[in-house]
Amino acid sequence: MLPISPQRLAVYAAVAIAVLVIGWRSQSGSPPTAYPEPAASTATAPDSSAAPAVVVVDVVGAVRRPGVYRLPGAARVLDAVHRARPTGRADLAGLNLAARLADGEQVVVPTRGGGGAAAVAPVAGSADAPVHLNSATLEQLETLDGIGPALAQRIIDYRAMHGGFHSLDELDNVSGFGPARMAALHGHVAL
Repeated sequence: MLPISPQRLAVYAAVAIAVLVIGWRSQSGSPPTAYPEPAASTATAPDSSAAPAVVVVDVVGAVRRPGVYRLPGAARVLDAVHRARPTGRADLAGLNLAARLADGEQVVVPTRGGGGAAAVAPVAGSADAPVHLNSATLEQLETLDGIGPALAQRIIDYRAMHGGFHSLDELDNVSGFGPARMAALHGHVAL
């Protein structure tokens, strides 16, 4: 075997490292998004309970591929509509494309001139919308009657430990909930 010069050895090592780095990035990198995420503020820690890892939404109406879609937890209405491929008659102006999706909601893409109103589940915490237990922030949970900061934190802790709520009856397992509080929340909370 012929001896390898130090320069040639350095070139081989550099090529090997480049191949490893490229391979590692292609295996561990997350898929690119259509829009950049804002940088996190250094003043506050990110709230890991603010959004679930995945949301499941139903897209119907003026789309080529209506159906149920699994999207990243920070997905927007725009992402769901794009996946379902809107038709040429879709009236996207009737939707708030920048609204965050909540797990279990339905997005109805209206048809231009169809007279039907676009329907996206109302934003959690608004006066007529239920608060979604599996995706609500601490502040959104506190908008519910009888839920203060401590109880809201216990709800978030419970869903983190148990992988979310699978039924509304599971609220009874959170310390501080009883029959009276459960009855008061009826119709104001959803999964």
